[in-house]
Amino acid sequence: MLTLLGLIYRAGKCAHGIDMIVEAIQKNRTHYVLIAKDVKENTKKKLIDKCRSYNVPYRMFSDRKSLGNAIGKEERVAVAILDEGFARKVHSLLQN
Repeated sequence: MLTLLGLIYRAGKCAHGIDMIVEAIQKNRTHYVLIAKDVKENTKKKLIDKCRSYNVPYRMFSDRKSLGNAIGKEERVAVAILDEGFARKVHSLLQN
């Protein structure tokens, strides 16, 4: 799963960082959001509220360090997937 996130990042089909993710959600470009399980409560609430208000599916997943490593960055609290096909694949992998 984390390898797939790396591929999605290299394809330019994800946003990372709270401001970029919120902007992508508001512009209806986001198809799925992965939020680190160890994120602070305020940040978690902000992301979940934004996802709910724009009907964007989300999932609590892994931790900040793993999400960051998957995309070749430092710790990341969340990653937004901007491609519908990749979002479907991530969702199906997380269901199993």
